[in-house]
Amino acid sequence: MTGTKSADGRDRMSAARSSAQTSAEAERQLKGFIGKFDPKQQGLIRAVRKALRKRLPTADELIYDNYNFFVIGYGPGERPSDCIVSMAAGASGIGLCFIHGATLRDPARLLLGSGKQTRFIRLASASVLARPEVEALITAAVAQAKTPLRASGRGKLVIRSVSAKQRPRRKSAK
Repeated sequence: MTGTKSADGRDRMSAARSSAQTSAEAERQLKGFIGKFDPKQQGLIRAVRKALRKRLPTADELIYDNYNFFVIGYGPGERPSDCIVSMAAGASGIGLCFIHGATLRDPARLLLGSGKQTRFIRLASASVLARPEVEALITAAVAQAKTPLRASGRGKLVIRSVSAKQRPRRKSAK
């Protein structure tokens, strides 16, 4: 993923990643990304993030505020390809994406999508994450990860990409 170009022609996200961003700065920026959504969606994003943070405490959170979606990926490091799950939010709702979901056993047939790699479930509330069949999918996704999560410590928040142009994050009034 690439960010937008700065005045000097450098990729903004590459420049941002190369400079040390404090945790407080990243949290402030994240708060602004979430603030683009309507209040109900903001609450759901925060609740899902809290539940995933609790479930995957050592995972790094990779933030993408892209054209189509606002995404928080959870993985063992800063490489997007190592992410295990991600929360993707748009004006129409929030989903939990299993990055290698096509290879997961899904006896309850919860996973949606037909691509070669990713599957997702829609999240009407954060409580969906506590359902045993969803917890089993998360556990299986963590177990099959090529790079394991750290055994201890706390993952960091990393702003990876911000698109200058974005679809609306709120549903338009009709």
